[in-house]
Amino acid sequence: MISLEQLTIEFGARVLFDELTLLIRPHDRLGLVGSNGAGKSTLLKVIGGTITPDRGKVSTAKYVTAGYLPQDGITAQGRSLYAEAESAFEEVMDLQQKKAEAEALLHTLPPDSEDCLETVEILGELQHRLEDLDADRMQSKIGRVLTGLGFSVADFDRQTEEFSGGWQMRIALAKLLLQEPSVLLLDEPTNHLDIESQQWLEEYLRQYDGAVILVSHDRAFLDALCTRTLALSLGRGEEYAGNYSFYENEKELRKELQLNAWKNQQEQIKQTQQFITRFRAKATKARQVQSRVKQLGKIERIEIGQEEDQIHFRFPPPPTSGKVVMELHNLQKSYGDNRVFDGLEYTIHRGDRIAVVGVNGAGKSTFSRLVAGVEHFDAGERSVGHNTVLSYFAQHQAEELDRSKTALEVLDEVAEGEIRKRLRTVLGSFLFSGDDVFKGISVLSGGEKSRVALAKMLLQPSNFLIMDEPTNHLDMQSKQVLQEALQHFTGTYLIVSHDRAFLDPLVNKVLEVRHGGVVTYLGNVSDYLDRKRAEREDTPRLSPLSRAAKATASSRQMEPLAASSEKERKRLEAELRQERHRRLQPLKKQLQALEKSINSMESRKTEIEALMADPEFYKEGDAVKRISVEYQELQQGLEKEYAEWTEVSQGIAAVESG
Repeated sequence: MISLEQLTIEFGARVLFDELTLLIRPHDRLGLVGSNGAGKSTLLKVIGGTITPDRGKVSTAKYVTAGYLPQDGITAQGRSLYAEAESAFEEVMDLQQKKAEAEALLHTLPPDSEDCLETVEILGELQHRLEDLDADRMQSKIGRVLTGLGFSVADFDRQTEEFSGGWQMRIALAKLLLQEPSVLLLDEPTNHLDIESQQWLEEYLRQYDGAVILVSHDRAFLDALCTRTLALSLGRGEEYAGNYSFYENEKELRKELQLNAWKNQQEQIKQTQQFITRFRAKATKARQVQSRVKQLGKIERIEIGQEEDQIHFRFPPPPTSGKVVMELHNLQKSYGDNRVFDGLEYTIHRGDRIAVVGVNGAGKSTFSRLVAGVEHFDAGERSVGHNTVLSYFAQHQAEELDRSKTALEVLDEVAEGEIRKRLRTVLGSFLFSGDDVFKGISVLSGGEKSRVALAKMLLQPSNFLIMDEPTNHLDMQSKQVLQEALQHFTGTYLIVSHDRAFLDPLVNKVLEVRHGGVVTYLGNVSDYLDRKRAEREDTPRLSPLSRAAKATASSRQMEPLAASSEKERKRLEAELRQERHRRLQPLKKQLQALEKSINSMESRKTEIEALMADPEFYKEGDAVKRISVEYQELQQGLEKEYAEWTEVSQGIAAVESG
């Protein structure tokens, strides 16, 4: 459908792509991964035709159309939301206009005239074309996509310029989905979506009748959608036949195989060089020496790829807080006529790891600001527990950094103890490499400032972390560094985020903010989504997890009884552990069986490789054919079982992290 051949793009002395080749098939679900600056967004633009490569060829079939969604920078204005979405159907609207004109003309023509017959014929052709384009379903498609992306029916008549930047990107995404191009090119499409809209988009793209090429730092989104992964690094692209988790596991396997091959080659080279050195002066061995010299010159040397530095970050040891970290009593908060919270009751206990989710505009950030004490409330009481030490991060804090200082100086101001010796490493984990640490705050981009503000917050000793969208400007490696640090953090934290893969191993509660109040669900975000799905389907048989979730909806403020009663909370947590154990047992048995099978197949594969290394093996034609077929079947079987092992391992990790 689209092929890229020997693609090369250079920016000065830097080679972004070096003879990259890629084939995009009609129903591909391709994820582009790589560190920041690897060229993911540039590759989308090349495929979309907005950037021309320096060398190489991009071939697109005649029938193929491509639709590109950038990360930001799109603004719609001058029309209502519905009219803007409707503009995606330009051909349908043009045909409808022509049909209306033809119908009006028909009423003015004599029934028996030649012009009348010709107009009737044109009307028939227009009607057939409209039927082919499914014009009758245009309105339902627009409604489905807009509501799926989080717009309410009341929003349809609002002018597009009334919507903020995040909603503007949703408008652009809606138009792109409605246009239904052959290839969707999506650059971070989930950045501005709440968790419900993400779920809707995930399902929509799974059923999309075309190819989808996706850049995202949302691991769960990539895992759910992608069947191919292209890893971009140092100008090259390496393909993997699976999703992001498959890519990570397969990358390690390939690395191990490459290292073993390199070691074997080095040993071969060493032995050859020793032979040459030993017998170089012997005339009787001259022919053999020359043969080995030529052999050495013909060897295609295996190169070991450069490894990215493994960075680890740990929080300063937090002081111990009291059992109750914070209590909110009868809290009320309004913005004009918009009442965000009405009589909110909530208690945060020591050791709580809370994910805050909800639709955009429900009040998630307002809740985090109220807890952090940076937002005034209209009525009620906020009580900070004994020895609770707060640290708060939000995107706006980036603008409060001292513009006269460098990134390194900002961190040095707040760091204490041994961590001061590793500040450059800390900044490295947040994508500041080399001399970037000496950049002044005044010249940093918005994303860079946010990363400095996040690093500054994390260096301050505290036992209660409050973070509002901390992963927005982080790549996969940086998110992993932060995730690992939070896993080792011994205090309490509350995180506003929609990144399931980031949150799942971290949180033990999910706080859903709804208009007027909150609901708490025990478990992680995947558990929460499962229970929400079960609630929608009104499943008659509820698991202990679902019973625990259902018990949360009874009080006036929608705050669960489970969170207000310590005894009840412990009972529900015990049920949660039992449910996890029940779910883990079959998965662990399946994993053991797979590992046993993989070990057996790998042993046989090693035996065959040893046979193939012996020149005598190839003298028996029938045996060669039979064993070669067996070897291919083993490779295919191993690939299948590796993929199944990865899937089961992820299932176990998801259950254990919950």
